[in-house]
Amino acid sequence: MSQRSPQDHEREPTDSPEPVATPRRPRRRVDPAGDTLHTGSTLKRPLTDKDAPPSPPQTSEPPASKPPASEPTAPEPLPTQVFPSSGAHAATPQPARPPAVLTEPLEDSFEDEASARAKARDRAVVGSPAVAVVMQVALAILAPITILIAILRVVASPLLLWFEYNRPGFPADQYGMDTEQRLSYGSYGLDYLFNLAPPSYLGDLTFANGNPLFTQEEVAHMADVKQVMTVTMIAGIVMAVICIVLMILLSRMRKGAIARSLFAGAIWFTAALIILAVVALLGWEAFFAGFHQIFFADGTWTFYTTDTLIRLYPGQFWIDAAIWIAALTLVTMATIIICTAPTGRRRFRNEQAQRFMESQVVSEPRVHQP
Repeated sequence: MSQRSPQDHEREPTDSPEPVATPRRPRRRVDPAGDTLHTGSTLKRPLTDKDAPPSPPQTSEPPASKPPASEPTAPEPLPTQVFPSSGAHAATPQPARPPAVLTEPLEDSFEDEASARAKARDRAVVGSPAVAVVMQVALAILAPITILIAILRVVASPLLLWFEYNRPGFPADQYGMDTEQRLSYGSYGLDYLFNLAPPSYLGDLTFANGNPLFTQEEVAHMADVKQVMTVTMIAGIVMAVICIVLMILLSRMRKGAIARSLFAGAIWFTAALIILAVVALLGWEAFFAGFHQIFFADGTWTFYTTDTLIRLYPGQFWIDAAIWIAALTLVTMATIIICTAPTGRRRFRNEQAQRFMESQVVSEPRVHQP
């Protein structure tokens, strides 16, 4: 066996030989979402004192004092939100959301309150059948009379004079007044009934020879007639306004009530008009005298055949005027009856409309919710 030199002894290891290990492969850290955060090759060793950056040189200046509380502080940084990306953290500043504001329900607007009040009135009216019946009866009475007054005003016009004086068979003046003179003087009399002129409007008229056209008794009677006609026209206007108001209210209360009222009014007025026509035909003189006795005092409406009123407006004129009034009134009433007759189709339609109106009005008003 060979001897070893001391140098060999020194090179010989004293301990048991260590196993030689192969270098390990660097491990990768994987984010749970699947994105690689960093690998072992990018791991950095912990910093030591040698690796720390040099500190700035110390100066003798005192440290800065704390800013007073009154000075505004720097605004806090906006919150950031981290979104995963391929291999890096992405931070995007997001504006801070304003705090939630508790709001209270708004009150109903003025329109809602007005609508509620209107519906309350409608419910009060619709729920009163007795009031509706009274209004229907009033309309049935007043409407035909108003129509008669309107027809009377239409007939009492110079157009009727022109027709009467020019129609064949109308009696001529026995004392020499021609058609043109009768038309002129007769128009004065009709105009006086509806204007605001005093009695002198007729009292100052004269014939061609200077004699007065009307006597004092004739002028006084025409003044009485004017008073009656004025009251009649005013009553007709008032009744027309009442009828319009009743129609408006009934249209909101009962569907078909206006038609039923007009139909009933046309029926009773037609019957009354037929009865009066029969009485007038059986005795015109008595009918004419009785009519004047209702409105005028005895002895104020009788004249001689030589008086101007009799020459301008003879008995035939009043008969023709009554026929015109009765004919126009009957035609109007017949038209109303035909247009408002309660047929089965109209009744069904009115019932459907009434139920719909009650469902819209009687129900409680809806409260507006914001």
